[in-house]
Amino acid sequence: MWAFVIPGVILAAVGLVWTLQGLNVLGGSAMSGSPLWAIVGPIVMVVGLVLIGLGIAARRRSRSGTG
Repeated sequence: MWAFVIPGVILAAVGLVWTLQGLNVLGGSAMSGSPLWAIVGPIVMVVGLVLIGLGIAARRRSRSGTG
């Protein structure tokens, strides 16, 4: 479970930061205002959310199988 959740949280957070930088909400970086990061960021964020979902589903499956 944790093997999916922890990387998922990190990827989701990084994707959020990249998205905000690409949309020029967070400034102070070469990535700020770049449309590339406004596209890559949400993709990375979705991958992170999928990993979190897989980790949670795996935990639920392991709990229901032991009871």
